[in-house]
Amino acid sequence: MSIDFKPIDRTNYNECIELSLNEEQRKFVAPNIFSLVQTAYEPNLYPIGIYNDNKMIGFILYDFDNELNGWSMSRFMVDVNYQNQGMGKRALQKFIEFFINKYGRLELYTSAAVDNQVAIALYEKFGFKKREVFEYEVRGKKHREFRMVVQL
Repeated sequence: MSIDFKPIDRTNYNECIELSLNEEQRKFVAPNIFSLVQTAYEPNLYPIGIYNDNKMIGFILYDFDNELNGWSMSRFMVDVNYQNQGMGKRALQKFIEFFINKYGRLELYTSAAVDNQVAIALYEKFGFKKREVFEYEVRGKKHREFRMVVQL
């Protein structure tokens, strides 16, 4: 079992779009197709596929967030068929190593819905601390999330 990353580009974007979550998780994570559209129109967004033995099993979108003046892991998901196998933990550990190698030991932000206990617990295992709750609205739906940060 080997976790690697590859940028999302014209050769693998369909694989990324086809990744899926269970019904409960869909309320917590934007669809990958939305994330890929964002990368086409917003600056400083970096989409990468999570691969296990050359098969895309998940997706990460990270970016430099001007509002935070720091780096953020905006999206993190593992396909429903690869969950509960330790893949998420391995992928997050590998992403942290990738990030440190590329950018150095900086603060890294992420966020999780206040009722997404699975994501919060995973992030806390890697040293992320809850910073504050923030709210926003998308297409008439209100969201409440914890902003979390780790010093790498």
